Amino acid sequence: MSVRTILAIESSCDETAAAVVRADGRVVSDVVASQIDVHARYGGVVPELASRAHLRSIVPVVEEAVEGAGGWPAIDAIAVTHGPGLVGALLVGAQFAKGLAWARGLPLLGVDHLDGHLLACHLRHDDDAPIGPEYPYVALLVSGGHTALYRVDAPDDIALLGQTRDDAAGEAFDKAAKLLGLGYPGGPVIDRLAKVGDPTAFELPRPMLHRDDHDFSFSGLKTAVARAVETHEGPMDEATQADLAASLQAAIVEVLARKSVRCCMKEGVSRLVLGGGVAANRGLRARAAELCEKKGFELFVPPIRACTDNAAMIAYAGFFAEPGEVAVYSRSPSRVRGRFREDGTFIARK
Repeated sequence: MSVRTILAIESSCDETAAAVVRADGRVVSDVVASQIDVHARYGGVVPELASRAHLRSIVPVVEEAVEGAGGWPAIDAIAVTHGPGLVGALLVGAQFAKGLAWARGLPLLGVDHLDGHLLACHLRHDDDAPIGPEYPYVALLVSGGHTALYRVDAPDDIALLGQTRDDAAGEAFDKAAKLLGLGYPGGPVIDRLAKVGDPTAFELPRPMLHRDDHDFSFSGLKTAVARAVETHEGPMDEATQADLAASLQAAIVEVLARKSVRCCMKEGVSRLVLGGGVAANRGLRARAAELCEKKGFELFVPPIRACTDNAAMIAYAGFFAEPGEVAVYSRSPSRVRGRFREDGTFIARK
């Protein structure tokens, strides 16, 4: 059967999402149920609460996505995120997708969550949206759980080039926001404050900026923020909080943008793609655009709705997956350069 339209389900962390996408990347329907209110009081995602929230939301979310696409006759296959992520959360989506595929007699496609982010730049939410980049390209995937650089030669030929050795960039934003009492999620709050703060007010490190590799480290930067808060005399006022937020963002953005552009130069690739929730950060977008312009590189950044976790990117990646058994996994190998195949086996890059 020719697969022209895919319904996808995404439940890897704290958002329940379903979307219907055509083979050309056109998004027909896109529904996301956020869990921010559930986890905000705890300052981070609580896995058990995330799983329970997925159970409550998955039926209405999928129904809305299917209805928005014109009903089940429009669906040719079902794709679902099977890793990496929170195991309990993944199981909700995977088991639901298996039941739907069996009941509807449709092919079931397991998709790696990270592949979805790396291909999100090809999504088109309207007819006037620009066409995604040609292959190959270097992609910076940066979020609350992941910070890594990849070379993407084709949808099914993706190689890991380097990644964080400890905290992800988004995790550093969230932890810093918690230290400042700014709430969760921290990234958007830091981004807003940084706009009015002085990025030179606090001298913060740029971890691994000058190392000749593609790896990152942000745990020391988080510690530097903690020390700045501890050594400050009395509670920080809003202006000082804004200055520290701006200084933190400037440090993280400089490392991410510079190492990404250097990676393009080393790989001999003139196209850079940003993906993941932190790709919505205005400072990162601006700095990456500035550096790419200087080098004559093309920069591609998905719209904000396609940067954060969503099912549309899973649907698009599903067009390059093979039908088969879906087994969930919590994380990809941390230091091996290569990628997962759809059957769960890992192919190392030579």
